[in-house]
Amino acid sequence: MIEVRNVKFVYNEGAEDEKEALHNVSFTVNDGEFVALVGHNGSGKSTLARLFNGLLAPSSGIVKVDGMDTSDKKALFDIRKTVGVVFQNPDNQMVASVIEDDVAFGPENLGLASEEISERVEWALKSVGMAEHRKGTPFRLSGGQKQRIAIAGVLAVKPKVMVLDESTAMLDPLGRDEVMNVITRLNREEKMTVIMITHFMEEAALADRIIVMRDGRVAAEGGKEIFRKRELIESAGLELPVAARIAAKLRERGLDIEGDVTLPGELIDALCP
Repeated sequence: MIEVRNVKFVYNEGAEDEKEALHNVSFTVNDGEFVALVGHNGSGKSTLARLFNGLLAPSSGIVKVDGMDTSDKKALFDIRKTVGVVFQNPDNQMVASVIEDDVAFGPENLGLASEEISERVEWALKSVGMAEHRKGTPFRLSGGQKQRIAIAGVLAVKPKVMVLDESTAMLDPLGRDEVMNVITRLNREEKMTVIMITHFMEEAALADRIIVMRDGRVAAEGGKEIFRKRELIESAGLELPVAARIAAKLRERGLDIEGDVTLPGELIDALCP
């Protein structure tokens, strides 16, 4: 679904203050996969998010979305229908004072019929558990609820891929849980391809695969076993999930804990089989 091949990206290319944000980055994301992109600030994660839907074009290399080259300007409309991006601050994504109008904004810009727009708005709001708020205003909602509305706005376009660029960074733990429950359900039940850009490692632990970015390069990628590489994770400016840190300390003290423990439930199961 997503192919990144030998990609380099330079901000302000040719200027005195040019900055190379990505250096020869390559990876793929399969259809229906849930991938977490993790790394410290400045590692290149958000630049990748903008490359995925053609907001930026690579300085060199290729980014393809469902076979379409993001450097092809004629393909950008279809690419942006295929890849929906949810950004960090939900307030910056609100365009209307009524929730259902806000969610309808994307489908309206696709030129869809009124009946289909109405069906998509209803489906999207139900998908994020916000259907009862459709006549309300988004500005009275909690942070987690606002972000769920932002996700509904992207869903209403019916993309094949959803990219979340630090979408839980400004939320409290309850709000993060609300958003993550929606995302994991969309991936598991709707088979939507999800790319989550985050520095919360507990969120990354929910993904099928984790790609660790460091200084604009792919430092490592893999499944939950990647959390056993503590030095690598810390060298990328990250911390292991709390459950993984506890399991590692217990192993150091001689306790036999099997498997890759990253979530609290997994730690409980390991300790109380």
